[in-house]
This record gives sequence, C-alpha cells and structure tokens, in this order.
Amino acid sequence: MLFEEPKNPAWKSLIILLGLTFACSLFIQFFAIILVLIFSGFDTQVIDFTTGQPNPENTFVIYVLLGASSLSTFLIPALILQMIEKRQYLYFPAQPQRASLYIVLTLLFMVASGPMMALISDWNKSMNLPAGLDALENWMRTNEDNMGDLIRRIVMVDSIPLLLLNLLVMAVIPAVVEEFYFRGSLQHIFGRMFRNAHVAIWVTAIIFSAIHLQFYGFFPRMILGLIFGYALLWTNNIWIPIIGHFVNNAYVTIYAYTYAKEGKTFEELQASEVYSVPIYIASIIGCIAIGYYFYKQSNQQKLTHESKLDKDQGLY
Repeated sequence: MLFEEPKNPAWKSLIILLGLTFACSLFIQFFAIILVLIFSGFDTQVIDFTTGQPNPENTFVIYVLLGASSLSTFLIPALILQMIEKRQYLYFPAQPQRASLYIVLTLLFMVASGPMMALISDWNKSMNLPAGLDALENWMRTNEDNMGDLIRRIVMVDSIPLLLLNLLVMAVIPAVVEEFYFRGSLQHIFGRMFRNAHVAIWVTAIIFSAIHLQFYGFFPRMILGLIFGYALLWTNNIWIPIIGHFVNNAYVTIYAYTYAKEGKTFEELQASEVYSVPIYIASIIGCIAIGYYFYKQSNQQKLTHESKLDKDQGLY
C-alpha cells in the first residue's frame, strides 16, 4: 500500500529556507573573503572590515563578492529547499504552454512601463521622513550613497568585455537567483501560509524591495516585484519573471555603458528622464492593457487545460 509523504507546513518550510540562507550566506561569503585575501597577498585594503563592504576602488573584489553573495544568499538555499521538499512541492514550475506569447507580453510590458517607473522613481527620491526620524533618514542616505559608489565602479564601463561581464553579474545572475528565491520559494511558502495568492505576492514584493536596503528606490523595486509575482502566478513558469527581471537589469546596464562611452557621469545616469504628460498617460494605459490581456490569456489557458482533463477523464 502506498502512503503519501506528509507535507511540511509553510512555517517549517520558511524556517528551513531562512536557516539555509543564513548558513550558506555566512559560510560561502566568508570563504570568498578568505580567497580574495589569499589572492591579494593578504592585502587588508581590499575590504573595509568596518562595514564588511569591498573597497570601491577594487573592481575585481566587488565582482567576486557580488557573485558569491548572490549565489550563497539566494540560489543555493532555494535549490537545497527544493531538494529537501522535492516530493512535496514544486518551487520552480516551468509550464511550457504559451511560453512564447508570455515572453513577448513580458517584454512589451517592461518597455511600456518605462515612463511610469521613471515617474514613480522621481517621486520616491523626493520623499522625506518626518522630522523626528532625521537620524534614520541620514543613515538611509549614507547607505544609499555607499551603494551608489559600488554600483558606479561596476556599471560605468566603456569596453565590450566589461559590458558582457556586467551583463552576467548585474543582469543574468540576479535575475535567476533572486527569482528562484523570492518568486519561486518565498512566494510559494507565503501562498501556503496566507492561503491567498495576492497577499503572498504583495508580501514577497515588499520583502524583495526592502532586502536591497535602498529606501529611495523602494517603491519602483516593489512594483517590479509585484509584476514578477503576478507573471509567475498567471503563467506557472518561473522563467517568465526571470526574463522580465533580466530585461530590466540589462537595460540599465547597457544604458550605463552608452553613457560611459559618451563621457557622461554616473550622476547623469541616475537622473530620471522626464517625459511629457501624454507619454506618462500612454505608459499607464499600455501597462493596464498588456496586463489585462496577459491575465485573460492565462485564464483561457487554465480553462483549456481543465477542459482537456475533463475529456481525458471521460466527463463529457
């Protein structure tokens, strides 16, 4: 007689994931730092040990630690969780039906959302905390400036080899590892925990944005998290949000390359492009239209699948 393996409750899966995240991040990043020190001849200047951040002047160290951080914090814990619960849950679905259509719709949506996201980004950057939270605001701005220094050292390149390296480190790796972790694992766990897909998507998107510790980019990143979350919900294919994530990051990376080639500064890159009011309106309408069509196609796919199951089971 066959018995179904009992499934872990959501809270247990969450504890496993967080435990793996802490352990893998601590061990692998420590190992990466040791390797960096060995290959640098134990030059303690390559890392600022007061902040735990690489020296902004040492680009090689930044690349190594960024890659190690992404893999250890996001990808490896998510993969191990799937291995542990492989007989219970599928965290990384890849349903192939209509994948080509969904990829095209995702690309169109990312293009259409550009002006809208620029507007939201400008609004977010202009936000100020209440007077009583001056210390917190100063800390957030300092943290944002430090992160900006690291990003500037990486993205402002003017050679094709470095551009390709940036596309790998800033677009390919983050798209895969972050979507596997947040949309694949965390959103799935929250869906079981809250028993509501929409709550799971919103909570995951908020955590996804907050974890980057960049307050002045919080809302645009949260909205991206919502877009990727619904893309997974509607397609049941983890590669759709991965492609959307990659396109978003790759666009910024290539844009920075063109700015560097033209001799422009990182500060000019950070300045959001200003569009006319009709462009903003068209962007919002375009996003709504594409999103609605995306949703309708997803529903139609589900109905077609259910109808096929009924026929296979001889229900009509």
